[in-house]
Amino acid sequence: MISNPYLPEGYSGKRINPVQINDLRQAMHNGRILEGPVIRCDSFRNLFISVGNHVGMIPWSETSIGAKEGKIKDIAVISLVGKPVCFKVVAVNEKANPPLILLSRRLAQEEALAYIMEKKRPGDVIEAKITHLAQFGAFVDIGCGLTSMIGIENISVARIFHPSERFQVGQKIYAVISRIDRIDNRIYLTHKELLGTWLQNAEKFKSGDTVTGIVRSIKPYGLFIELSPNLSGLSEASEEYITGDIVCVYIKSIIPEKMKIKLSIIGRISEKPSLDTFEYYLPGEHIDRWVYSPPSCQKIVETVFIT
Repeated sequence: MISNPYLPEGYSGKRINPVQINDLRQAMHNGRILEGPVIRCDSFRNLFISVGNHVGMIPWSETSIGAKEGKIKDIAVISLVGKPVCFKVVAVNEKANPPLILLSRRLAQEEALAYIMEKKRPGDVIEAKITHLAQFGAFVDIGCGLTSMIGIENISVARIFHPSERFQVGQKIYAVISRIDRIDNRIYLTHKELLGTWLQNAEKFKSGDTVTGIVRSIKPYGLFIELSPNLSGLSEASEEYITGDIVCVYIKSIIPEKMKIKLSIIGRISEKPSLDTFEYYLPGEHIDRWVYSPPSCQKIVETVFIT
């Protein structure tokens, strides 16, 4: 179990409905972080949040860290409509009609960021949630809407052309902190270290098995076929297949000392591949060093997390 008091928004599925004015006032006094759905964004980019029988407002400047300084794009705020967000209660005036409830998402994010900067270090495993995908990587919420990114090269050992081949928006995942920049307050993540070593993945297969795989790369000398997100094998060259094809393959041999799996393609499968439901190999809450290659292999493939 990964301990984290500042989960991504919507991660726990909790809502604060119903809630009374006294509950909001108490949350304001004790500094509790609450969560509720955004029901509207007005033309000034203020967000309106459903808080039980009432509606609270997050002013534009309080929608996120950096909003006040103009570092947040409009789309980052507009796209929150219909989604749950974290916030702190700043002011409650029940004498107003309707009651005036001012909220701040920025304050919740600053508290979560302070926790990460103080308590976390490279190699720590955290929970995250996919927020959007780009050609170069996946953006994730690591707590109260704080954004980090997993570069496409760090999603899995088996290469992919776009993060959408692994992730979908809203998906809950685990990730590892690879670096913390305490000057610019940025957190960098990696993912492949939690998907198993070469041996852990190869143990699922045996010579003589016939299984399915995905054509990930085509070279003059053969086709690299993904058997699992952290394991690929090599088949004979063929002009019949293209990247992304789902194929049926026969496993001719598994050679740990060379990190090689020799395959023979039986044929193409028409079904479109579904997104992976990852089999995570969680070592606990922290990793100092992850060695992908087998002990018998001369080539060492590893990740060392430097604090």
